Amino acid sequence: MKRKLTIGTRGSALALWQANYIKDRLQAIGVESDLKIIKTQGDIVQHLRLDKLEGKGFFTKELEEELLSNQIDLAVHSHKDLPTINPPGLSIAAVSEREDPAELLIIRKEAVDISQRLSLKRKADVGTSSNRRKAQLLSLRNDLDFADLRGNIQTRVQKLRDGKYDAIMLAKAGIERVEMDLSEFHVEAIPPIKIIPAPAQGVLAVQIRENDQELYDILQPINDLAVQETIAVERKVLNLFDAGCHAPLGCYCRKHDGLYEVWTSVAEDNEEFPDRLFVRAETTEGLAQHIFEKFQKDRALPKSVFITRDLDDESYLSRFLNKHEIAVEGRSLIKIFPIIRHLDSFILKHVDWLFFGSKNAIDHFFKLEPFLMKKTKIAVLGQGSEQALRKYNRVADFSGDQIGVTAEEFAQEFAKIANGTKVVIPCAKESMNTVRDALSEDTEVITIPIYETVQLEDVDKTNAQVLIFTSPSNVEAYFREHLLDPGQKVISIGTSTGKKFDEMGIPYVLPFSPDEVGLAEAVFGLEI
Repeated sequence: MKRKLTIGTRGSALALWQANYIKDRLQAIGVESDLKIIKTQGDIVQHLRLDKLEGKGFFTKELEEELLSNQIDLAVHSHKDLPTINPPGLSIAAVSEREDPAELLIIRKEAVDISQRLSLKRKADVGTSSNRRKAQLLSLRNDLDFADLRGNIQTRVQKLRDGKYDAIMLAKAGIERVEMDLSEFHVEAIPPIKIIPAPAQGVLAVQIRENDQELYDILQPINDLAVQETIAVERKVLNLFDAGCHAPLGCYCRKHDGLYEVWTSVAEDNEEFPDRLFVRAETTEGLAQHIFEKFQKDRALPKSVFITRDLDDESYLSRFLNKHEIAVEGRSLIKIFPIIRHLDSFILKHVDWLFFGSKNAIDHFFKLEPFLMKKTKIAVLGQGSEQALRKYNRVADFSGDQIGVTAEEFAQEFAKIANGTKVVIPCAKESMNTVRDALSEDTEVITIPIYETVQLEDVDKTNAQVLIFTSPSNVEAYFREHLLDPGQKVISIGTSTGKKFDEMGIPYVLPFSPDEVGLAEAVFGLEI
């Protein structure tokens, strides 16, 4: 291209980084450009919450007007800020690679309490302008208080520094792009499958005039087709709900092992407990429509659920079931007994890693009051175990949050960081050895059976529509005497439990995450 391009951008440090990133990408393919800074409504109006501003595109409208009037050649946006339908005459010509779409909960050190979920003290004041973030945070921690937070990244962090909030939540991608130093705070990185991000979070959009075919063609070398495909699902979901960037809706799509995995969270407002859905598909065709239909109010949900453990009324799963008036029957079909009463401290000397595959293993281990070396790190399988560990004022160093549902996948990833070290595995008697078997021969592995399970006799049958089994022993205890009724559905926590159903030839649903959030997603997604 012979002409020098003009890139329109907002003037914040983050927006300028984004525009310069595209400028550098253009220069790499031999295209020269300059930046033009344009103020938007979202920049000018700072005293109102975003959901109180009129219309959509608070951070994009003025840039789009400059495009349409030929004042600039292209505009660079945070893709999540764009309305789902382009103004007439404009189109998205390219998208960037995706930065990590995770959220960061940035906490003043005075407000840290690692025994609580997310390491945030009870009744903390959290700053955010996002209804999506507020709804999902409240679903995990309904004790939190919220206050509006506006301004660029630097302004928001300064407000936290000044003590106006105990914590604030920001997109990880933005913080990393401006290389902000957060060393004075405690930072919790929350994976996008735990707090589901805004559609297209972490992606840049390059917008041009629709009739500028020459520029469209020139931009294709910097267009990430894989990202374009996955965020198209997220944006289509947003479009079907007719929601803007301030709506309490999150959607995250990724391609993993050849399949498309999508998490969606939807609430009516920022104080309603959100519904969550996880789906897998071989193609993106019709995927957004399928997700949208799952959230329709006239869709039948189960009327009753049985689960093989007690449920706290304030737990995530209980709150989800109560919201939809789903009756729940919770009772364990096994009894658990400790095997050892004392743990030889010599065993734990020079241990590099402790691995826990269940909450029971964590509870029985720490009741032995073990002495752990400072260098010892802890790995846990799943968010449920991660939360159980916090009761003992410990935070997992590795939890495999984003790996997948199978113990095999977790074991492979854990082996990458633990091979060649000393690993201790406290576990149930006769438990599976998936993690131990994945470790290399030069890894010193010590397995310590610390509890055993005993199945109850004379287990009563349940008439619930959905049966949730939390361990292989519970499966054996129930199906020793009973069969499934026609129409009953089964949900299995974890692949070891699922293998019992495979042996019996019983179909089941396997949640992505082996915890209460995953269970709620699975129940919500059932076809009744």
